Amino acid sequence: MYKWILPSLNEVLSASQSSMADCSTAKAEQQWRVSLAATENLLLGFFKSLGTTLPCTTPGLVLAAPAPLFGHAELTQQLQTITFTAKPFNPLALMPFIIPSEISQNINNTNNINNINNNIETITPNLPIFQESILPLLPADPLAAEQFCLVFTDKFRLALVLSDHENGQKEFLFSFEPEVVQQAWQSLGARVVLTNPELFADLDTKVQNYPLVAPDYHTIFQFSKLLLQELTIPGSNPQITHTLSPVPSPTPPTKDPSRPDVELLQAFAHEVRTPLTTIRMMTRLLLKRQDLPLNVISRLEVIDHECTDQIDRMELLFKAAELEDSSQPLGSKFSKAAHSQLTPMCLDQVLNQSIPRWQQAANRRNLTLNVVLPKQLPTVVSNPAMLDRVLTGLMENFTRSLPPGSCIHVQVMTAGDQLKLQLSPQFNCQDQSYTITPPIRKSLGQLLIFQPETGTISLNMTATKHLFQAIGGKLIVRQRPQNGEVLTIFLPLEVRG
Repeated sequence: MYKWILPSLNEVLSASQSSMADCSTAKAEQQWRVSLAATENLLLGFFKSLGTTLPCTTPGLVLAAPAPLFGHAELTQQLQTITFTAKPFNPLALMPFIIPSEISQNINNTNNINNINNNIETITPNLPIFQESILPLLPADPLAAEQFCLVFTDKFRLALVLSDHENGQKEFLFSFEPEVVQQAWQSLGARVVLTNPELFADLDTKVQNYPLVAPDYHTIFQFSKLLLQELTIPGSNPQITHTLSPVPSPTPPTKDPSRPDVELLQAFAHEVRTPLTTIRMMTRLLLKRQDLPLNVISRLEVIDHECTDQIDRMELLFKAAELEDSSQPLGSKFSKAAHSQLTPMCLDQVLNQSIPRWQQAANRRNLTLNVVLPKQLPTVVSNPAMLDRVLTGLMENFTRSLPPGSCIHVQVMTAGDQLKLQLSPQFNCQDQSYTITPPIRKSLGQLLIFQPETGTISLNMTATKHLFQAIGGKLIVRQRPQNGEVLTIFLPLEVRG
C-alpha cells in the first residue's frame, strides 16, 4: 500500500528488490554521495567516448531533487537537468559554473532570469547552454522529502534514491534495470501531470528518446570500479557540488587502537558486497531474456543464489562491525534506534522463508535437517528485516562446523513468555557409536574466527550474541563433550493486553 496517492521513488525501487544499503543514516548518506561521485565519473567517461562532435540532441537527461547534482563543466554542457522541489529556490545560486562579473552586478538589479540567461549566451556564444528547469512538487508529497537522481543516456539508465526509512534511519537504493527506472519516471511523470500538465508531453518525449535497453556489462563493471575507488580512498569524503546544503568535511573520529580490525572488517564487507551486488544485478538482467537455453538459466540461477547468500553474509559482518563500532561499550544496552525497530511479527512467514534456505545449506554439506514445529506459531517481537538474516547466518555457521553425514535437529517451542528455538547436532545418524572431535577455531580479532580445516571465516559467538541482542533476542551456547554445541535462541512473545 502506497503512503500517498502516487508511489515514491523509494517505494518503486524497494518493490523491485533494487540494491539497498541496510545501515545507519550516516553511512546511507555517505553511500549516496559516493554513488553520485561514481555516477559523475561514469558520465564523464561516457561523454568523452562520444568524441568532440556532439549530436544535435542532448546526450543525457537528468531528473534530480532537490537541487542539481553534477557540477563538472563538461557535464553541464552535455546534460539537460530537470530539478524537482517543493521549496522554490534561486537557480542562479546553484549554477554549476562561475558567473562572470559582468552578470553578477546585473543579478543584483533584476529578477528576470531570461534576461540573465541571454546575457550569458552573449558573453559565451560558443558554449552550449542548457537551461536548468525547475518543476514543483506538492508539499504533502512524500517525494518532497527524498533525494533522487534519474539518469538517461543512449547506453544506460540509472536511478539513485536516498530517503527516510520507517525506522527513523536513512535508506539508499539504486538500480540500473531499465524497467525499474522507467517505473520511477512514470511515478515522477504522474506528478508533472498533477502540477504542470502542459509540460508533461514534452518531458515524456525527452525521456522516451533514450532507449529502454539493458546496460552493457562493461557499464556496470565500470560503475562498480568507480564506486570502489571512491569507497577506498583513505580519509575521503566524496561530495557533489551545488547541492542545497553542502556537506562539511567531518572531523575524523577518535579511533580505538585496541580494535583496529573493526574498520578493516567494515571495509572488507563493503568491497566484497559491491561487486557481488553488481554480478547479481547483471545476472537478473540476463534472466529476463526470453532466448536463453534452460541449462544457461539454471546456471544463472545458481549464480544469483550464491551471490545473494554471500551478500547476506557480508551484511551480517558489516552489521556486527557497526554494533562493535557504536559509541556504546561492547555488550552494553543498545541504542534506542535499534530497539525502535522491534515490532510484533508473524514467525510463520519468517520460518517459511528460512527453512528452505537452511535445507539448502544442509544439502550442500551432505547433512540431514530435521525441523520440529508446533501446530501454531506465536507472534514474536523482533526486527523483521534482520531476524531471517541472522538466523540463516547462524545456521550457515552451524552447518560449516559439522562433518558430512551428521543430522541437525531444529526444535521450536514456547517457554513461558518466550519462544525457544534450539539447534542440536546428531553426528553420523547411521552410526550411533560415532563420536566427534570439536573443530579447531582460531580467533581473528574481536569479531571473527577461522577454521583451518575448512578455510571458513565467520563471526565468533560473542559477536553473534550481540546481533541477537540487537534484534531483541538472546543466544545461549552449551558445550557437550564429544557431542558438539547446542545453540538455543530465545525471542520475546508479543504481550497482548
